[in-house]
This record gives sequence, C-alpha cells and structure tokens, in this order.
Amino acid sequence: MERESRVNRIERDDGGAAPGWMPLPQVVARKLQTMILNGTLKPGDRIPSQRVLSDSFSVSRASLREALLTLETLGLIRTEPGRGTFVTAGRQSPDAADLKWRYADSYPMPDVFQTRLMLESQISAAAAAVIGAMPLAALAEATDRMERCWEEGDLLSNVEADLAFHLAIAQSCGNRLLLTLYDTVRSLLTETQRQPIPRTRSDRMRESLAEHRAVIAALAAGDAEAARQAMAAHVRNTALCAGIVI
Repeated sequence: MERESRVNRIERDDGGAAPGWMPLPQVVARKLQTMILNGTLKPGDRIPSQRVLSDSFSVSRASLREALLTLETLGLIRTEPGRGTFVTAGRQSPDAADLKWRYADSYPMPDVFQTRLMLESQISAAAAAVIGAMPLAALAEATDRMERCWEEGDLLSNVEADLAFHLAIAQSCGNRLLLTLYDTVRSLLTETQRQPIPRTRSDRMRESLAEHRAVIAALAAGDAEAARQAMAAHVRNTALCAGIVI
C-alpha cells in the first residue's frame, strides 16, 4: 500500500496528472499512454508482461490490470489470447463484437445506455431550473478541454473531461435522490462514455462537442425541455458509436 501511495505522489509532483488525488490505476494508465504518445511504445509493439510492468511501476497487479483494461477500452492497446498485449494505432474502428464490455456478466451494454438515456435526460431537465453561473462555466471549460485533448491525442484526458461534464450536471440538478441514483450506477454509466472512443472519428468528436454545447445553451436558458432533448440526443448518438440503437 505504501509503495502505491508513493508512486501516486510522485506522479502528481512531476506534473503528469491533474491536481489533487488520482486513483492509482489512472496514474499507471497515464504513464503508459505517455509512453505510447512519445513513441517509447510504438504501434505493433508488444508491451512488457504484467509482472515486469508491476515491478517497473511499483504497483500491484490489480492496479495494473485496471489500467490496462482502461487503455484497451479506449483502443490504445489490444490483448490477443496466447500472444500478449500489443499497442494499436489508437482511434481504430473495431467491429461491435470486438468492443470489450467489462460488465458483460452483469448488465448488457444496451440496458446501461437505456438507463443512462432516461436518467441523464431527466437530470438535465432538473438542472435547467437551478444551475448557476459557476457550474455553467465549468461545463464550458470541460468541453473545451475535451476538444484540446482530442486534438493532442490524449484520450485519457479527453474522457476525463467528458466524465467531469456529465458529473457536473448531475451535481447541479438540485434533486438529491436523482444525484444518489446517478452515483449508484455511475461506474456503469461512465464506462459507456469510454466504450465508443475506439470507433470515434474526428467528425463524430466535433458532433459530440456540439452536442455538449447544445446542452449548455439549454441549461443557460433555463429551458428544461430543451435540456432534456439535447441530452437525450447526445446519449443516443454516443450509443450509436458503440453500435447500439436506443
């Protein structure tokens, strides 16, 4: 435990992570993504074994596996049974069958998208009546950050900004029960935000950013129905990127 805490502090101090505490798997995922972006690990390279990486980063196998799963969900690496884990070119378009859904044994992905559609559209409608200037500014900043990180190829930070956008709306909805419901299923909902990334092209990312700004505009206008519809359209289009029609 101590060695994991030490690695976490070092990562924050060297500027590689966002200010404040960061879960260790996220720290490890960032280190590996940096190695991919700077060419230390190139497309087609086989990454070192989990034992080697665990020792190299001084982290547990559990934290390392979580980091690798995140990178694989984003399409940065690919595990081939019996051969190992390899760096991909990123932003690939695998078939729907190739998308790995980590909760497949518990909930089908279409069910989660449907739940997200119902919950987040209602949350957005509720937020329209009460959201203030500071949360609106935070939503705009998160959307701008999404755009910058996509252009830089920083998929981890792009998704983190997306997660921050949706969480900020939930936290601004003014309904404690809705927020509690969101928190209860948040790990499932946020995974659907990572899932479509390997199939996302720049034109779809531009559309997604425009959808975010449409939600912000509806919230700023205090228009509950417009906010509901804008969020519903965004979730449906995100589902389409994962090959799901809702």
